[in-house]
Amino acid sequence: MMRAKQHFVLVIMAAVFLLPFLVYAQPVYDPGRENTTLEKSVIMIRAVAQEFDYVTPWKQRPMNQGLGSGFIIEGDRILTNAHNVSNAKYVEVKKQNLPKRYPAIIMYVGHDCDLAMLTVLDKSFFEGTIPLELGDLPEVNSTVQTYGFPVGGQQVSITEGVVSRVQMGTYSHTQADSHLVVQTDAAINPGNSGGPVVQNGKVVGVAFQGLREADNIGYMIPTTVIRHFLKDVIDRQYDSFGSLGFSFFPGLHNESYSRYLKVPDGKEGIVVLNTMMHSSVEGVLQREDVITKIDDYDIDNDGMIRIDGRFIHMSEIIERKQIGDKVNLVFYRDGQEKTADVTIALNRPILDYSRHFDQQPRYVVFAGLTFVPVTRNYLEVWGRNWISDIPPYLRYLFSDSIYLNKDPERQEYVVLSEILPDEVNVYAGGFEDRVVEKVNGIKIWSLNDLVDAFKLNIDGFCILEFVDSEMPLILNAEAANKRHPLILEKYQVPAETNLEG
Repeated sequence: MMRAKQHFVLVIMAAVFLLPFLVYAQPVYDPGRENTTLEKSVIMIRAVAQEFDYVTPWKQRPMNQGLGSGFIIEGDRILTNAHNVSNAKYVEVKKQNLPKRYPAIIMYVGHDCDLAMLTVLDKSFFEGTIPLELGDLPEVNSTVQTYGFPVGGQQVSITEGVVSRVQMGTYSHTQADSHLVVQTDAAINPGNSGGPVVQNGKVVGVAFQGLREADNIGYMIPTTVIRHFLKDVIDRQYDSFGSLGFSFFPGLHNESYSRYLKVPDGKEGIVVLNTMMHSSVEGVLQREDVITKIDDYDIDNDGMIRIDGRFIHMSEIIERKQIGDKVNLVFYRDGQEKTADVTIALNRPILDYSRHFDQQPRYVVFAGLTFVPVTRNYLEVWGRNWISDIPPYLRYLFSDSIYLNKDPERQEYVVLSEILPDEVNVYAGGFEDRVVEKVNGIKIWSLNDLVDAFKLNIDGFCILEFVDSEMPLILNAEAANKRHPLILEKYQVPAETNLEG
């Protein structure tokens, strides 16, 4: 199998904006008067990162260096983007016009919301700076300013743009998580990522990504998401954003379908398609339930609610709460109104759609056969067009694992990722990239199951069965165990397992 080897460089830099703000019969706000203070609190961030190899996971790829921006908030903390410090080996920060660089400590990282918090142990770094305050969501058509260090410049750049849209959108860092985003018409330059977007002297967002397919479209992370992150880490750990764990579609636009589901006239809502196994709503919601209300907010046929004077996707109610909080659902089943209080939880699928960062991949090696969990990171080793180039079964599994998995004991899918060639596995090449179903009669629900399974044999043979193949892989068990330590030494594999990550 040929894989395109590719180093992913995250170019999800920032947006750029400005802000003269004026209220009738009030003093005129002059942004120039604030610039000197704000500039002192905008930070350049330099990180040296090293990604992991998800095929031979005891190895790492070459180091790379990146520049980004950040800003100081209360408590001698620096807020920036998660992608500025992902997989970082070393992080340093500096202020404008000062040559000294300070080593930084990563306190918390929220990859799902692309936010990170840093600090500097040498408190002299914070002298002369003023913590920036958070403001509210900016209005559409209002002007904002973005501060940062684009394209490696040594001076803080201040640019302006107009807010054009506030809506849910996918965050490029993980390529899967969706949160509220604010769109502007600002230019986008590498290095602005993590810089503050300011309006009326307060931070209204963090610049973080742009749209390559269009001119002058940039995005910032709004303060609703930032506040969630800051509240989450009060207990000194980041728990992530939660969900309820169901999928739905806007079926009630079809009046016939609405009548078929016995929804009362005048009621709008969304139709439940599926509930995730082990999720918060498993056993609460059923297929074709119609959810019409979440907390005190009516849901329309597009899944939107009106909140803070805006029409926003209903998931914003969940987004503003922490894991462990509850929401109240009103829904109809067979024409009968029902209610339920549901706990917000992580509710991630077994095969997570998100990229993972900062943890060494888990693996098991036996007789030169390398096994890893099926993850997006593993699938992306096929290159830029990975979604079309991966084997069909893996593509099917990635797209539909929520529906395909019927096994409540399953924790992950395990794949034979690489074969370290040796006389004992010389004919095993055709099984590469296949998902393991059983080893020596033991069902493989997770990578951990392999360890005990390889201690067994069936009539002197090690027998591996795969989900997408009727053909087993057969090894001589005695020879495999004898060659196993020699293969580890020959290919410089430091340990036969890494189950912790």
